[in-house]
Parts: sequence; C-alpha cells; structure tokens
Amino acid sequence: MVVDDSRTIRSTAETLLGKEGFSVVTAEDGFDALAKIAETPPDIVFVDIMMPRLDGYQTCTLIKSNPKYRKIPVILLSSRDGVFDRARGKLAGSEHYLGKPFSRDELVEVVRRHVAPQAGGD
Repeated sequence: MVVDDSRTIRSTAETLLGKEGFSVVTAEDGFDALAKIAETPPDIVFVDIMMPRLDGYQTCTLIKSNPKYRKIPVILLSSRDGVFDRARGKLAGSEHYLGKPFSRDELVEVVRRHVAPQAGGD
C-alpha cells in the first residue's frame, strides 16, 4: 500500500512496484489507508509523513497500536531527511524511513527486506 496525498507520488510508486510484479493499493491519506487496511491488510505500507488530516506518524501509530495490524511493516516517506524525523518515525513504530524522491531500486529493496522474510513465517 502507498499512502500519499500527492497523486504523482502514488502513481509513480504504483507503476514502479507494479513493473516488479507487486500488487499495489493506494490511499490519499491516513483515514483512507486505515479503511483499506481494515478491508484487506497489505503486506507493507509506505506512508508519507506530511499529509493533511492524519499525518504519517499518526497513521503509523494507529496501525502499530492495533494488535491485528501491528506486524505490517510501515515505511515512512519524506522529502525531509533529518535526524528528528527519523527518530520520531521510530517512536511511531516505523520499520524504515525512505527519502523522496525514491528510486525503483530503493522501493523494491525495502519491500524485499521487510516482506520476503515474513513469507510463510506467520
């Protein structure tokens, strides 16, 4: 799942991951993402930090506070690359922090690192 208020970012990530054979669901904001996660939990969630209504930190915290979804890896996306942002992401429960703009290789590597080890494990 890719959660970002930017249609361009959602579309880019969906295209890049789709070309690698991954099925991608997109969401415009944290509320949209939480509703879709409740319907069909994804294997991984990429979420933008800076979004209106419910930001990436809040979205991550809500996912991680629910026992049913807490094992879903949450990857924070941001054009800000500060130590504070990374630390706040860890406190929210994120597994990884990926700067924007990101490359196809970065996206795929993160998916493989966080999803592949879980295959057949749970």
